[in-house]
Amino acid sequence: MERQIVMDSSSSSELVREMMEVIETVGSYAGFRVTQRKECLNLVRRLKLLVPLLEEIKELDYSVSGLGLPLNSLLNLKKALLGAKKLLKNCNYGSKIYLAMESEAVMCRFQAVYHKINQALDNIPFDKLGVSIEVKEQVELMRMQLKRAKRRTDTQDMELAMDMIVIFSKKDERNADIAILERLANKLELHTIAELKAEKTAIAKLVKQRGGYNETMHQIVDLLGKFKQIAGIDETVSLDGPISTRTAQTCQSPLVPHEFVCPITLEIMTDPVIVATGQTYERDSIRKWLNSNHRTCPKTGQTLEHLSLAPNFALRNLILQWCEKNNLELPKKDNYASSVNYSAEIMEEISSLVLNLSSSQPNVRRDAIVKIRMLSKENPENRIFIANDGGIPRLVQLLSYPDSNIQEHTVTALLNLSIDETNKRLIAREGAIPAIIEILQNGTDEARENSAAALFSLSMLDENKVLVGNFNGIPPLVALLKNGTMRGKKDAATALFNLSLNQANKSRAIKAGIIPPLLHLLDDKNLGMIDEALSILLLLASHPEGRNEIGRLSFIETLVEIIRNGTPKNKECAVSVLLELGLNNSSLILAALQFGVYEPLREISISGTNRAQRKANSLLQHMSKCEHIP
Repeated sequence: MERQIVMDSSSSSELVREMMEVIETVGSYAGFRVTQRKECLNLVRRLKLLVPLLEEIKELDYSVSGLGLPLNSLLNLKKALLGAKKLLKNCNYGSKIYLAMESEAVMCRFQAVYHKINQALDNIPFDKLGVSIEVKEQVELMRMQLKRAKRRTDTQDMELAMDMIVIFSKKDERNADIAILERLANKLELHTIAELKAEKTAIAKLVKQRGGYNETMHQIVDLLGKFKQIAGIDETVSLDGPISTRTAQTCQSPLVPHEFVCPITLEIMTDPVIVATGQTYERDSIRKWLNSNHRTCPKTGQTLEHLSLAPNFALRNLILQWCEKNNLELPKKDNYASSVNYSAEIMEEISSLVLNLSSSQPNVRRDAIVKIRMLSKENPENRIFIANDGGIPRLVQLLSYPDSNIQEHTVTALLNLSIDETNKRLIAREGAIPAIIEILQNGTDEARENSAAALFSLSMLDENKVLVGNFNGIPPLVALLKNGTMRGKKDAATALFNLSLNQANKSRAIKAGIIPPLLHLLDDKNLGMIDEALSILLLLASHPEGRNEIGRLSFIETLVEIIRNGTPKNKECAVSVLLELGLNNSSLILAALQFGVYEPLREISISGTNRAQRKANSLLQHMSKCEHIP
């Protein structure tokens, strides 16, 4: 037995004070990353339940009572709390992209913290210390909560995971899709200048801690660069030095008056414009900011009452005079004059096009739909203009127009408009979902593809997941997954993954026959959709009906083959599915062992991706617990 070292009241008071400071510090954290926010807030709340206990320990006089408090007990508790603080600090200040990629590893760290806290509390002699019943019950409540805390993957994390599969895939043609990048940036809360600058700093610290770049770091830096582009920050991401900007006229020189400098690019302005708040920016930069779905002033954070940009001729003349006086030449800008009234002209054009959607002349109506389809794809500003002018109800009516060409253009326009979060609700509220499902069943190839993509976009809202399921939208998606074009299969898979995050939709998908086409995707290597198929199968494996359908020997053999010969990402997904099945049915683990999974599994546990290593180790541990397995 470990020898217990006792301490006097002054020593215990110091330790208690330090632990209370730790709890106070973590309680002040206000920037927990979205991927771990729920877990962080729960942990902070539980740690605060320890404060009454620590206060009582501090107040009790052990030197008088003659008890003496075991030093090891408090030191172990302090160590556990410091571990919790380190984890929470990382989740508060760390790279958002990295924490999203490694969300499962971070969850394992939470489990380790829970275990250490419980272990430390086990060794505190509450009865001997005379701790009050109320405090003892409060601590016991906290310990029960920690024991019940189970590893889980929330809906938000699953959606992030699918988007990241697409973004980081070298083969998937959608990996540069602006809509996916915008959605991912919004989910990770990386769309303002301040957030992107903080992320750059966090990544730089991470690279330094890791001792340099590896493949994961390169992926993170590349994704950060894409986020900066859609936010309108035109710069090269360099973690080793200062920002590398587009022109030689940067604003690092103190000679350049600060009012001549664009707050976004930090460069001297060549085409200054005024936004609704009265702030001035370089036209190209603020337009990129607005086109990235921002509706606030980058400098002040105020919501913009309108999106019009007014040329700041007075400031531009001052800049030209200053440049002439200092023998500097501004970069030449093309089409300066023609861009002055851009927003007003577009708004006028959109109003006219929306009216033409109801024209009695078929050619006028068709031309209006095609033009709106194009404009809605160009930028977020146009999507808002179209919706504000009443374009969505008219487009929804045209979904049922008896012309396949009209239907194709209409559903594609609605797909583009649905990128905007508010428009998602408007489109569903106007009754578009049943009509989109009808086109999914009977439209042209491109119309079916874009209908599937539209259902995916709309189902980002949980209430729309339910609507798509209730309107029987899953069977035609399964049919597209089975018989569609290459693009159609990808769009159907993405939509089905998102919809299957809803428990009722899992059952609908299984009844619609989703399992056979998913298994076909695993067999056909040319389609390049193994990761997507396994991601959906992993969701379905959490449902009893799904496990019954999937848990067959032929599928286990396929999984083992992927674990043996697949790409690193394939192996990671296959191990995850096998673990989910094996935890519910040990006979499938035995079957996998008979198919020769053990050796490749051990190899993955050592040299696979981070997530694959964790899954492989969990699977190996489970194997060792199963009967008849040495």
